[in-house]
Amino acid sequence: MIVTNRVTLELRRLNCQEPLSDGPIEMKNLFWIKQNPYSHKENLLLYQETDAVKEELLHFKAAGGGTIVENTTTGIGRDMNTLKKLAEETGVHIIAGAGFYVDSTHSSQTQTMTVEELTNIIVDEILKGADGTNIKCGVVGEIGCSWPLTQSEHRVLQATAQAQSQLGCPVTIHPGRSSDSPFQIVRILQEAGADASKTVMSHLDRTIFDTKKLLEFAKLGCYLQYDLFGTEFLHYQFHPDIDMPNDNERIARIRILIDEGYEDRILMAHDVHTKNRLMKYGGHGYSHIFENIVPKMLIRGISQDKIDKILLANPKRWLTFK
Repeated sequence: MIVTNRVTLELRRLNCQEPLSDGPIEMKNLFWIKQNPYSHKENLLLYQETDAVKEELLHFKAAGGGTIVENTTTGIGRDMNTLKKLAEETGVHIIAGAGFYVDSTHSSQTQTMTVEELTNIIVDEILKGADGTNIKCGVVGEIGCSWPLTQSEHRVLQATAQAQSQLGCPVTIHPGRSSDSPFQIVRILQEAGADASKTVMSHLDRTIFDTKKLLEFAKLGCYLQYDLFGTEFLHYQFHPDIDMPNDNERIARIRILIDEGYEDRILMAHDVHTKNRLMKYGGHGYSHIFENIVPKMLIRGISQDKIDKILLANPKRWLTFK
């Protein structure tokens, strides 16, 4: 995420009881914010940090990065003009996402749309432009799903599948916070005509923890994305029962998938969506995987050619329209 207010909206959906802090982000409260990132009001307003994001992109480019997939969709603060401006000023390719996030961000109009109407919107955002601009999206998603899935989200999934069937476009999914959610989503998508081989299941690091179940899901053929690198805290506010893995554990999960023959289906990312994760505020920034995770992967016996496949070849294959 580059500029988005989706966290604020999702917290509202979950009716979090912990009061938001109104104080500024300061050195003395950085650790508390890191552990409670969704309980600090200013921390959620990433869209205010365009200049800091520009610096992040320039650092990302210097570290070897070339492309950012920006998953902000309809209803959560997508800003196509800002994305275009950042891409032009930094030379980093920014691929914007089409479609709709979780139910709580769907407008009353969206809630009443048919699958055909939703499909037409997604297709138009890719072929013609989004949000009243002629700037075209290059991926569908992050398509948001809750647990349990709502009727509106179900229709959006069906529309996503139909748009993908028409265009051969890449799709990325935000699953509900249950290990059963990714299975349900892939079934709905495939029944509606989607191509699992062009679909990313995001956030597996906070969704499927059991190795047997992970390998069962891997057989369905979609991309397996570990995208919360840099996120390490004791208490996951969206789902307190979840023990959020640290980066070493993420690397270990990826190593298991490689050893089981799924190196062609793995993707990695950061899902930066709060201020505290930017370098400006002492965070890991957009280059964390390049600068810190790749060296650790090499130490853990993951070869450079496999790393290149995960960071270069797999994203290229996924992002290429059929």
